[in-house]
Amino acid sequence: MRIYLVVIDESPEARVALRFAARRAVKTGGGVDILALVPDTDFVPWGGVQATIADEARTNAEALVASAAGALINDSGLKPRITVHQGDARKFIREMIATNPEIAALVLAAAPSGPPGPLVDHFTGTDVGALPVPVMIVPGSLSPEAIDRLS
Repeated sequence: MRIYLVVIDESPEARVALRFAARRAVKTGGGVDILALVPDTDFVPWGGVQATIADEARTNAEALVASAAGALINDSGLKPRITVHQGDARKFIREMIATNPEIAALVLAAAPSGPPGPLVDHFTGTDVGALPVPVMIVPGSLSPEAIDRLS
């Protein structure tokens, strides 16, 4: 099965990428993997405080991905695979792609203005030619109707 990998966060463009990936998956008989990333917390001298910060970040990421999955199911009928990971985002995404031959593309959306975003910057940089799948970058300014037409 052709799987579209989408990284979800709180940005509006992440929802654009998810909608695009869902539409492509429906049209190609594929599926969607949603990845939520929990950033590593900076070291805090009090371990209990650091653990609380890490727990809150993970809970936030899990709620975000659950909301995105619910929207995906409602809009397209697709049931996504969900992954929540804490740590180096770029390294983990590369590992996911390398270990899952069903992943057909990494779908990211660029911010509607200003810098495109750290993952878009990274995955369109010098190593993009070494990825075993295409990187699809969707303009974050697209309306739902434009996404539907393009996908």
